[in-house]
Amino acid sequence: MKKKLVVTLLAGVMACSLTLTGCSGADTKPAANTAQTEENKTEETAADSAKSAGETEVQTETASAESGADPDQKAADEVAAMIDAIYVQQRNDDTDAQCAAAKAAWDALTDAQKELVAGENADPDYFGRDTGDASRDNPRNQDEIGENEILVVSFGTSFNGSRVDDIKGIEDAIQAANPDWSVRRAFTAQIIINHVQARDGELIDNMEQALERAVANGVKNLVVQPTHLMHGAEYDELMEAVEAYQDQFESVKVAEPLLGEVGADAAVINADKEAVAEALTEEAVKSAGYDSLETAKEGGVAFVFMGHGTSHTAKVSYSQMQSQMAELGYDNVFIGTVEGEPEETSCEAVIKAVSEAGYQKVILRPLMVVAGDHANNDMAGEDEDSWLSMFKASGSFDSVDTQVTGMGSIEAIQKIYAAHTADVIEQ
Repeated sequence: MKKKLVVTLLAGVMACSLTLTGCSGADTKPAANTAQTEENKTEETAADSAKSAGETEVQTETASAESGADPDQKAADEVAAMIDAIYVQQRNDDTDAQCAAAKAAWDALTDAQKELVAGENADPDYFGRDTGDASRDNPRNQDEIGENEILVVSFGTSFNGSRVDDIKGIEDAIQAANPDWSVRRAFTAQIIINHVQARDGELIDNMEQALERAVANGVKNLVVQPTHLMHGAEYDELMEAVEAYQDQFESVKVAEPLLGEVGADAAVINADKEAVAEALTEEAVKSAGYDSLETAKEGGVAFVFMGHGTSHTAKVSYSQMQSQMAELGYDNVFIGTVEGEPEETSCEAVIKAVSEAGYQKVILRPLMVVAGDHANNDMAGEDEDSWLSMFKASGSFDSVDTQVTGMGSIEAIQKIYAAHTADVIEQ
Protein backbone atom coordinates (compact mmCIF):
# COMPACT_ATOMS: atom_id res chain seq x y z
CA MET A 1 0.00 0.00 0.00
CA LYS A 2 1.37 3.38 -0.97
CA LYS A 3 2.47 5.45 1.99
CA LYS A 4 1.14 8.95 2.45
CA LEU A 5 3.31 12.00 2.76
CA VAL A 6 2.37 14.01 5.84
CA VAL A 7 2.96 17.72 5.36
CA THR A 8 2.25 20.32 8.01
CA LEU A 9 0.75 23.05 5.93
CA LEU A 10 -2.73 23.76 4.64
CA ALA A 11 -3.77 21.88 1.53
CA GLY A 12 -4.57 25.09 -0.27
CA VAL A 13 -1.16 26.57 0.43
CA MET A 14 0.52 23.35 -0.63
CA ALA A 15 -1.36 23.22 -3.90
CA CYS A 16 -0.39 26.79 -4.64
CA SER A 17 3.28 26.44 -3.75
CA LEU A 18 3.85 23.34 -5.84
CA THR A 19 2.71 25.07 -9.03
CA LEU A 20 4.86 28.16 -8.71
CA THR A 21 8.40 28.98 -9.69
CA GLY A 22 10.87 31.01 -7.66
CA CYS A 23 12.60 34.30 -8.24
CA SER A 24 15.42 34.45 -10.75
CA GLY A 25 17.42 36.71 -8.47
CA ALA A 26 20.67 35.66 -6.89
CA ASP A 27 20.32 31.90 -7.35
CA THR A 28 19.40 29.37 -10.00
CA LYS A 29 16.98 26.83 -8.57
CA PRO A 30 18.32 27.10 -5.04
CA ALA A 31 19.18 30.73 -5.42
CA ALA A 32 15.51 31.63 -5.52
CA ASN A 33 15.61 30.55 -1.94
CA THR A 34 13.66 32.90 0.17
CA ALA A 35 15.13 31.41 3.26
CA GLN A 36 18.23 32.62 2.83
CA THR A 37 20.22 30.66 4.02
CA GLU A 38 23.19 32.81 2.97
CA GLU A 39 25.58 31.88 1.03
CA ASN A 40 28.44 32.87 -1.18
CA LYS A 41 27.22 35.34 -3.77
CA THR A 42 28.94 33.61 -6.64
CA GLU A 43 27.22 30.45 -5.44
CA GLU A 44 23.84 32.10 -4.99
CA THR A 45 24.03 33.95 -8.31
CA ALA A 46 23.79 30.94 -10.56
CA ALA A 47 22.08 32.27 -13.66
CA ASP A 48 25.00 30.93 -15.74
CA SER A 49 25.62 27.75 -13.76
CA ALA A 50 24.48 25.60 -16.68
CA LYS A 51 27.61 26.57 -18.65
CA SER A 52 29.53 23.44 -19.52
CA ALA A 53 33.16 22.96 -18.62
CA GLY A 54 33.98 22.78 -22.32
CA GLU A 55 32.44 26.17 -23.05
CA THR A 56 34.33 27.70 -20.12
CA GLU A 57 37.63 26.22 -21.24
CA VAL A 58 37.16 27.62 -24.76
CA GLN A 59 36.46 31.07 -23.31
CA THR A 60 39.52 31.03 -21.05
CA GLU A 61 41.76 29.68 -23.82
CA THR A 62 40.58 32.53 -26.04
CA ALA A 63 41.25 35.02 -23.25
CA SER A 64 44.76 33.63 -22.82
CA ALA A 65 45.44 33.89 -26.52
CA GLU A 66 44.26 37.48 -26.59
CA SER A 67 46.49 38.30 -23.62
CA GLY A 68 49.54 37.10 -25.55
CA ALA A 69 49.66 33.75 -23.71
CA ASP A 70 51.41 35.27 -20.70
CA PRO A 71 52.43 32.22 -18.63
CA ASP A 72 51.09 33.64 -15.36
CA GLN A 73 47.77 34.57 -16.92
CA LYS A 74 47.56 31.23 -18.70
CA ALA A 75 48.04 29.36 -15.41
CA ALA A 76 45.41 31.55 -13.74
CA ASP A 77 42.97 31.05 -16.63
CA GLU A 78 43.34 27.29 -16.39
CA VAL A 79 42.35 27.38 -12.72
CA ALA A 80 39.46 29.74 -13.50
CA ALA A 81 38.17 27.23 -16.05
CA MET A 82 38.37 24.45 -13.47
CA ILE A 83 36.43 26.53 -10.93
CA ASP A 84 33.77 27.34 -13.51
CA ALA A 85 33.50 23.63 -14.33
CA ILE A 86 32.39 22.85 -10.74
CA TYR A 87 30.20 25.93 -10.49
CA VAL A 88 27.17 23.91 -11.54
CA GLN A 89 23.92 22.87 -9.95
CA GLN A 90 24.03 19.24 -11.09
CA ARG A 91 26.34 16.65 -9.59
CA ASN A 92 27.89 14.18 -12.06
CA ASP A 93 30.29 11.24 -12.10
CA ASP A 94 33.29 13.57 -12.49
CA THR A 95 32.42 16.03 -9.70
CA ASP A 96 34.70 14.54 -7.03
CA ALA A 97 37.69 14.43 -9.35
CA GLN A 98 36.98 17.93 -10.67
CA CYS A 99 36.82 19.38 -7.15
CA ALA A 100 40.13 17.77 -6.18
CA ALA A 101 41.83 18.85 -9.41
CA ALA A 102 40.66 22.46 -9.05
CA LYS A 103 42.06 22.72 -5.52
CA ALA A 104 45.37 21.12 -6.51
CA ALA A 105 45.73 23.51 -9.43
CA TRP A 106 44.96 26.49 -7.20
CA ASP A 107 47.51 25.41 -4.62
CA ALA A 108 50.14 25.15 -7.36
CA LEU A 109 49.72 28.82 -8.32
CA THR A 110 51.99 31.54 -7.00
CA ASP A 111 50.41 34.33 -4.96
CA ALA A 112 50.71 36.65 -7.97
CA GLN A 113 49.01 34.11 -10.24
CA LYS A 114 46.16 33.61 -7.77
CA GLU A 115 45.32 37.31 -8.02
CA LEU A 116 44.85 36.88 -11.78
CA VAL A 117 42.16 34.17 -11.50
CA ALA A 118 38.98 35.42 -13.19
CA GLY A 119 36.31 33.46 -15.01
CA GLU A 120 32.59 33.25 -15.58
CA ASN A 121 32.14 32.65 -11.84
CA ALA A 122 35.72 32.28 -10.67
CA ASP A 123 37.76 34.79 -8.70
CA PRO A 124 40.57 34.69 -6.10
CA ASP A 125 38.04 34.54 -3.27
CA TYR A 126 36.71 31.15 -4.35
CA PHE A 127 39.65 29.40 -2.72
CA GLY A 128 41.40 32.33 -1.11
CA ARG A 129 38.82 33.99 1.13
CA ASP A 130 39.01 33.13 4.82
CA THR A 131 35.48 32.32 5.96
CA GLY A 132 36.34 30.47 9.17
CA ASP A 133 37.44 27.03 10.29
CA ALA A 134 35.66 24.25 8.37
CA SER A 135 36.98 21.62 10.80
CA ARG A 136 34.51 22.90 13.42
CA ASP A 137 31.62 21.72 11.25
CA ASN A 138 29.86 18.36 11.24
CA PRO A 139 28.57 17.41 7.77
CA ARG A 140 26.25 14.85 9.37
CA ASN A 141 26.67 12.41 6.51
CA GLN A 142 27.29 9.39 8.74
CA ASP A 143 25.65 6.01 8.19
CA GLU A 144 24.25 3.82 10.99
CA ILE A 145 21.23 6.08 11.17
CA GLY A 146 18.72 3.69 12.67
CA GLU A 147 14.99 3.56 12.02
CA ASN A 148 14.20 7.20 12.87
CA GLU A 149 15.85 10.09 11.07
CA ILE A 150 15.42 13.87 11.11
CA LEU A 151 16.84 15.28 7.89
CA VAL A 152 17.61 18.99 8.29
CA VAL A 153 17.57 20.57 4.83
CA SER A 154 19.26 23.90 4.15
CA PHE A 155 20.13 25.91 1.07
CA GLY A 156 23.67 25.91 2.41
CA THR A 157 26.57 28.32 2.70
CA SER A 158 30.27 28.20 1.88
CA PHE A 159 30.99 30.63 4.74
CA ASN A 160 32.44 28.19 7.23
CA GLY A 161 31.82 30.29 10.32
CA SER A 162 28.17 30.82 9.46
CA ARG A 163 27.69 27.17 8.52
CA VAL A 164 28.91 26.19 11.99
CA ASP A 165 27.13 28.89 13.98
CA ASP A 166 23.86 28.99 12.06
CA ILE A 167 23.17 25.71 10.27
CA LYS A 168 25.03 23.41 12.64
CA GLY A 169 23.59 25.42 15.52
CA ILE A 170 20.06 24.56 14.39
CA GLU A 171 20.97 20.92 13.77
CA ASP A 172 22.57 20.61 17.20
CA ALA A 173 19.49 22.06 18.87
CA ILE A 174 17.19 19.62 17.04
CA GLN A 175 19.45 16.69 17.96
CA ALA A 176 19.52 17.73 21.62
CA ALA A 177 15.72 17.90 21.66
CA ASN A 178 15.41 14.47 20.01
CA PRO A 179 18.10 12.16 21.45
CA ASP A 180 16.34 9.03 20.16
CA TRP A 181 16.46 10.24 16.54
CA SER A 182 19.45 10.56 14.21
CA VAL A 183 19.86 14.06 12.76
CA ARG A 184 21.38 14.24 9.30
CA ARG A 185 22.04 17.10 6.86
CA ALA A 186 21.28 17.92 3.24
CA PHE A 187 21.99 21.06 1.20
CA THR A 188 19.95 21.93 -1.87
CA ALA A 189 22.66 24.06 -3.55
CA GLN A 190 25.10 21.76 -5.37
CA ILE A 191 27.18 24.82 -6.26
CA ILE A 192 27.80 25.37 -2.56
CA ILE A 193 28.40 21.67 -1.89
CA ASN A 194 31.07 21.66 -4.62
CA HIS A 195 32.67 24.82 -3.26
CA VAL A 196 32.98 23.45 0.27
CA GLN A 197 34.23 20.09 -1.02
CA ALA A 198 36.85 21.62 -3.32
CA ARG A 199 38.15 24.20 -0.87
CA ASP A 200 37.84 22.41 2.48
CA GLY A 201 37.51 18.72 1.65
CA GLU A 202 34.18 18.56 3.50
CA LEU A 203 31.58 16.28 1.90
CA ILE A 204 27.96 17.38 2.32
CA ASP A 205 25.03 15.39 0.92
CA ASN A 206 22.64 16.91 -1.57
CA MET A 207 18.96 15.95 -1.29
CA GLU A 208 19.25 12.85 -3.48
CA GLN A 209 22.34 11.61 -1.67
CA ALA A 210 20.76 12.17 1.74
CA LEU A 211 17.54 10.37 0.80
CA GLU A 212 19.47 7.50 -0.80
CA ARG A 213 21.56 7.26 2.38
CA ALA A 214 18.37 7.06 4.46
CA VAL A 215 16.98 4.27 2.27
CA ALA A 216 20.27 2.33 2.33
CA ASN A 217 20.36 2.58 6.13
CA GLY A 218 16.88 1.16 6.52
CA VAL A 219 15.24 4.31 7.88
CA LYS A 220 11.54 3.70 8.49
CA ASN A 221 10.37 7.05 9.82
CA LEU A 222 11.68 10.18 8.13
CA VAL A 223 11.07 13.72 9.34
CA VAL A 224 12.29 16.55 7.13
CA GLN A 225 12.96 19.90 8.81
CA PRO A 226 13.67 22.74 6.37
CA THR A 227 15.73 25.65 7.66
CA HIS A 228 14.13 27.82 4.96
CA LEU A 229 12.53 31.06 6.01
CA MET A 230 9.20 30.47 4.27
CA HIS A 231 7.17 28.40 1.82
CA GLY A 232 9.04 29.73 -1.21
CA ALA A 233 10.64 28.25 -4.31
CA GLU A 234 13.28 26.33 -2.35
CA TYR A 235 10.58 24.75 -0.22
CA ASP A 236 8.66 23.76 -3.36
CA GLU A 237 11.71 21.95 -4.75
CA LEU A 238 12.35 20.24 -1.44
CA MET A 239 8.79 18.90 -1.51
CA GLU A 240 9.26 17.52 -5.03
CA ALA A 241 12.43 15.72 -3.99
CA VAL A 242 10.81 14.21 -0.89
CA GLU A 243 7.71 13.09 -2.77
CA ALA A 244 9.88 11.09 -5.16
CA TYR A 245 11.06 8.98 -2.20
CA GLN A 246 7.92 8.82 -0.07
CA ASP A 247 7.22 5.18 -0.89
CA GLN A 248 10.66 4.17 0.41
CA PHE A 249 9.68 4.82 4.04
CA GLU A 250 6.88 3.81 6.36
CA SER A 251 6.22 7.46 7.17
CA VAL A 252 7.46 10.79 5.87
CA LYS A 253 6.63 14.09 7.53
CA VAL A 254 7.74 17.58 6.53
CA ALA A 255 7.86 20.24 9.23
CA GLU A 256 7.18 23.94 8.82
CA PRO A 257 9.86 26.43 7.76
CA LEU A 258 10.74 29.22 10.19
CA LEU A 259 7.87 31.65 9.51
CA GLY A 260 5.16 29.01 9.26
CA GLU A 261 2.20 29.32 6.91
CA VAL A 262 2.29 32.15 4.40
CA GLY A 263 -1.22 33.57 4.61
CA ALA A 264 -3.25 35.45 2.02
CA ASP A 265 -2.10 39.05 2.43
CA ALA A 266 0.25 41.42 4.24
CA ALA A 267 -2.00 41.68 7.28
CA VAL A 268 -1.87 37.95 8.06
CA ILE A 269 0.52 37.17 10.89
CA ASN A 270 0.94 34.12 13.11
CA ALA A 271 2.65 32.87 16.25
CA ASP A 272 5.79 31.89 14.34
CA LYS A 273 6.25 35.35 12.84
CA GLU A 274 5.67 36.91 16.24
CA ALA A 275 8.27 34.68 17.88
CA VAL A 276 10.81 35.37 15.14
CA ALA A 277 10.20 39.13 15.28
CA GLU A 278 10.69 39.17 19.04
CA ALA A 279 13.79 36.96 19.00
CA LEU A 280 15.55 38.79 16.17
CA THR A 281 14.78 42.25 17.54
CA GLU A 282 15.85 41.35 21.06
CA GLU A 283 19.16 40.00 19.79
CA ALA A 284 19.78 43.05 17.61
CA VAL A 285 19.04 45.45 20.44
CA LYS A 286 21.33 43.56 22.82
CA SER A 287 24.13 43.40 20.25
CA ALA A 288 23.84 47.15 19.73
CA GLY A 289 24.37 47.73 23.44
CA TYR A 290 20.88 48.97 24.36
CA ASP A 291 18.83 47.67 27.25
CA SER A 292 15.58 47.90 25.28
CA LEU A 293 14.18 48.75 21.85
CA GLU A 294 12.49 51.79 23.37
CA THR A 295 15.81 53.10 24.65
CA ALA A 296 17.28 52.73 21.16
CA LYS A 297 14.28 54.54 19.71
CA GLU A 298 14.73 57.43 22.11
CA GLY A 299 18.32 57.66 20.86
CA GLY A 300 17.12 57.99 17.28
CA VAL A 301 18.13 54.45 16.30
CA ALA A 302 16.33 52.39 13.67
CA PHE A 303 16.96 48.69 12.99
CA VAL A 304 16.75 47.47 9.40
CA PHE A 305 16.47 43.70 8.87
CA MET A 306 17.45 42.69 5.34
CA GLY A 307 16.05 39.49 3.82
CA HIS A 308 16.62 37.93 0.42
CA GLY A 309 13.41 38.79 -1.40
CA THR A 310 11.66 36.76 -4.09
CA SER A 311 9.21 36.95 -6.97
CA HIS A 312 7.44 33.88 -5.53
CA THR A 313 4.02 34.54 -4.04
CA ALA A 314 5.58 33.82 -0.64
CA LYS A 315 7.16 37.29 -0.85
CA VAL A 316 4.13 38.53 1.09
CA SER A 317 5.87 37.00 4.12
CA TYR A 318 8.22 40.01 4.20
CA SER A 319 5.27 42.40 4.24
CA GLN A 320 3.73 40.28 6.99
CA MET A 321 6.91 40.59 9.03
CA GLN A 322 6.63 44.38 8.75
CA SER A 323 3.01 44.09 9.87
CA GLN A 324 4.16 41.94 12.77
CA MET A 325 6.70 44.55 13.85
CA ALA A 326 3.95 47.17 13.83
CA GLU A 327 1.64 44.87 15.80
CA LEU A 328 4.34 44.52 18.45
CA GLY A 329 4.83 48.28 18.58
CA TYR A 330 8.31 48.06 17.05
CA ASP A 331 8.02 51.38 15.21
CA ASN A 332 11.77 51.70 14.66
CA VAL A 333 12.16 48.30 12.96
CA PHE A 334 12.05 48.10 9.17
CA ILE A 335 12.07 45.11 6.79
CA GLY A 336 14.03 45.18 3.52
CA THR A 337 15.20 42.68 0.89
CA VAL A 338 18.18 42.37 -1.45
CA GLU A 339 15.91 41.67 -4.42
CA GLY A 340 13.52 44.50 -3.62
CA GLU A 341 10.53 42.19 -3.83
CA PRO A 342 8.05 43.20 -2.49
CA GLU A 343 8.70 46.71 -3.85
CA GLU A 344 8.40 48.41 -0.47
CA THR A 345 11.37 46.36 0.73
CA SER A 346 13.88 47.75 -1.78
CA CYS A 347 16.89 49.58 -0.38
CA GLU A 348 15.72 52.92 -1.78
CA ALA A 349 12.24 52.46 -0.33
CA VAL A 350 13.59 51.51 3.10
CA ILE A 351 16.03 54.44 3.15
CA LYS A 352 13.12 56.76 2.41
CA ALA A 353 10.92 55.19 5.09
CA VAL A 354 13.59 55.35 7.79
CA SER A 355 14.54 58.92 6.88
CA GLU A 356 10.96 60.16 6.82
CA ALA A 357 10.38 58.55 10.22
CA GLY A 358 13.10 60.83 11.57
CA TYR A 359 15.74 58.33 12.70
CA GLN A 360 19.35 59.53 12.56
CA LYS A 361 21.15 56.25 13.30
CA VAL A 362 20.72 52.97 11.44
CA ILE A 363 21.76 49.41 12.32
CA LEU A 364 21.60 46.86 9.49
CA ARG A 365 21.20 43.16 10.25
CA PRO A 366 20.25 40.18 8.06
CA LEU A 367 16.78 38.67 8.14
CA MET A 368 18.41 35.45 7.00
CA VAL A 369 19.15 32.13 8.62
CA VAL A 370 22.83 32.31 7.65
CA ALA A 371 25.22 35.25 7.45
CA GLY A 372 26.75 34.38 4.10
CA ASP A 373 27.46 36.44 1.02
CA HIS A 374 24.29 38.53 1.14
CA ALA A 375 25.06 39.59 4.68
CA ASN A 376 28.79 40.11 4.17
CA ASN A 377 28.68 41.74 0.75
CA ASP A 378 25.20 42.90 -0.27
CA MET A 379 24.50 44.29 3.17
CA ALA A 380 27.84 45.10 4.80
CA GLY A 381 30.20 45.19 1.81
CA GLU A 382 32.37 48.09 0.68
CA ASP A 383 31.03 48.24 -2.89
CA GLU A 384 28.91 51.26 -3.73
CA ASP A 385 25.80 49.13 -4.28
CA SER A 386 25.85 47.51 -0.82
CA TRP A 387 23.16 48.57 1.62
CA LEU A 388 25.79 49.98 3.97
CA SER A 389 27.21 52.14 1.18
CA MET A 390 23.81 53.26 -0.10
CA PHE A 391 22.54 54.19 3.35
CA LYS A 392 25.69 56.23 3.91
CA ALA A 393 25.54 57.80 0.46
CA SER A 394 21.98 58.97 1.05
CA GLY A 395 23.34 61.57 3.50
CA SER A 396 20.24 61.12 5.62
CA PHE A 397 21.85 59.55 8.68
CA ASP A 398 24.48 60.42 11.24
CA SER A 399 25.71 56.83 11.45
CA VAL A 400 25.12 53.47 9.76
CA ASP A 401 26.38 50.27 11.39
CA THR A 402 26.01 46.56 10.65
CA GLN A 403 25.56 43.32 12.56
CA VAL A 404 26.71 40.45 10.35
CA THR A 405 25.06 37.58 12.19
CA GLY A 406 22.64 34.92 10.92
CA MET A 407 19.41 34.09 12.71
CA GLY A 408 20.40 30.43 13.00
CA SER A 409 22.81 31.26 15.80
CA ILE A 410 20.06 32.74 17.98
CA GLU A 411 18.95 30.24 20.62
CA ALA A 412 15.31 31.35 20.48
CA ILE A 413 15.27 30.78 16.70
CA GLN A 414 16.81 27.33 17.14
CA LYS A 415 14.02 26.50 19.57
CA ILE A 416 11.39 27.50 17.02
CA TYR A 417 12.82 25.01 14.54
CA ALA A 418 12.99 22.33 17.23
CA ALA A 419 9.34 23.02 18.09
CA HIS A 420 8.33 22.62 14.45
CA THR A 421 10.12 19.29 14.37
CA ALA A 422 8.39 18.20 17.56
CA ASP A 423 5.00 19.14 16.13
CA VAL A 424 5.23 16.64 13.27
CA ILE A 425 6.86 13.92 15.35
CA GLU A 426 3.96 14.09 17.77
CA GLN A 427 1.33 13.77 15.05
